[in-house]
Amino acid sequence: MTEQSALHKPLYDAADGIRAALPNAVLAAQVARDELVVTVRRETIVEVLIALRDDPRFAYSQLIDICGVDYPEKAERFEIVYHLLSMTRNQRVRVKITASEDTPVPSVVAVHPCANWLEREVWDMYGVFFTDHPDLRRILTDYGFEGHPLRKDFPLTGYVEVRYDEDQKRVIYEPVKLTQDFRTFDFLSPWEGMRHILPGDEKAATPAKPGA
Repeated sequence: MTEQSALHKPLYDAADGIRAALPNAVLAAQVARDELVVTVRRETIVEVLIALRDDPRFAYSQLIDICGVDYPEKAERFEIVYHLLSMTRNQRVRVKITASEDTPVPSVVAVHPCANWLEREVWDMYGVFFTDHPDLRRILTDYGFEGHPLRKDFPLTGYVEVRYDEDQKRVIYEPVKLTQDFRTFDFLSPWEGMRHILPGDEKAATPAKPGA
């Protein structure tokens, strides 16, 4: 056994153990980039996290984070990733599920209370709805905010801009207004049209035509 494979053996053993313990829930379990990644069925996420927490073979007792990933080209465009830590085994695991814009995800607040704010953040940034969440509302954006900023199709400029109005003595929201009529995006400047193929090309003399 090589030194590298010996180093990863506990992760491969954990992957085999999780597959055996949750055969109806696990879709894939693999070691990727030195980390254990387990993909499970969306509807089993509560069952899976309970098993990973309570089974002494795993003891992933701490939920570190929940994050979202957006793949607009997929039918179920969102991945929800749960990062778990076993304090007794000094081992981490990523548990992944998929969801679409219209597919709710079971809340895991009853399993890990810290998921309350983490699920709110995923809802705020991606628009993934969590069923049975005790207080699912925005947590990072303002009340009345439109859209979900970390979706790939959310405009870079947003929909509204915020400023303080001296006359009204309060913060006001206004639709985003771009002063330029048209933007030509290139790798030189997002506000000006490209004049040369690459920086420095302007220094090259135009080749003389044959016979000139």
